[in-house]
Amino acid sequence: MLAPDRGAHTLGADFEAHAGPSQAHDAGQCAVAPAEGRRLEACYRVCREIARIHSKTFYLSSLFLSPPKRRAVWAVYAFCRTADDIVDRVAPPRDRLEAIAAWERGLLDAYAGRATDPIYVAFANAVRRFGIPIEPALDLLRGARMDVTVRRYDTYEQLREYCYFVASTVGLLVLPILGTITPAATRYGIALGRAMQMTNILRDVGEDARMDRIYLPAEDLRRFGCTEASIIDGVVDERFRELMRFEIARVRLMYAEAEPGIGLLAPESRYTVRLALSLYRGILDRIESNRYDVFTRRAHVPLRGKAMTALAVAFAR
Repeated sequence: MLAPDRGAHTLGADFEAHAGPSQAHDAGQCAVAPAEGRRLEACYRVCREIARIHSKTFYLSSLFLSPPKRRAVWAVYAFCRTADDIVDRVAPPRDRLEAIAAWERGLLDAYAGRATDPIYVAFANAVRRFGIPIEPALDLLRGARMDVTVRRYDTYEQLREYCYFVASTVGLLVLPILGTITPAATRYGIALGRAMQMTNILRDVGEDARMDRIYLPAEDLRRFGCTEASIIDGVVDERFRELMRFEIARVRLMYAEAEPGIGLLAPESRYTVRLALSLYRGILDRIESNRYDVFTRRAHVPLRGKAMTALAVAFAR
């Protein structure tokens, strides 16, 4: 239920190091080998630093989990973040697709008990402890491939499918860690991942346009009289503001759809997810405060705002 921030950052990892042969394994029959002691702790520290540096919202929310759950979600984040960073590398599409394939081989190796990369050593330990299925991880990498090969979405339904692959899958990966009291929690996790990804998309319209990516559906651009050229040029006029008001209203409905699912999580995990939801939803408020200028101003919740939100969520329990 915690979606990683999108953006162009480099972890400095040698993705080609994962290029060894592998075979797919059923998640229910994986042979994840244990890694213990100092090596395992060092691998989890790598994941923690990736989360701390690249997503302050995610990292802050994770601190309210128990230590084992906290470490596990850091490992999930690091796996997802690395895939995202491969997508945003300055490299030809073919090279990035090959790097995604190498990262996928590393994933299959992790589930087969052959993890070597620090991220996958930690991730494999989390898989063994919490029973994380492999299918959402494979779907997330399918979404990463879409990011390399697809730069425009004609309809909202197409964008909705993309959001499932790159963000709802994150919810499916962390749900076994958070714990649920009923399988019905799954659909709410999918909804929250989609809401968070759409928030990222609205926040990063300008950043994505500079990389020749326009995630806003073409049908919505046409509806409000906007053009691809106006998005690429960073035009903030009344037509664009109306478009953003429409998109923000839609995303707020997504958060409203997802919120009841928090009560279906294990009690000790509810505060973390409610805080993450509240902080991410607050980005929409910041976009509005910036008068919908998502080209020259990055919408974010400042540290003071995060602290106030954390207190408000705590007192609302």
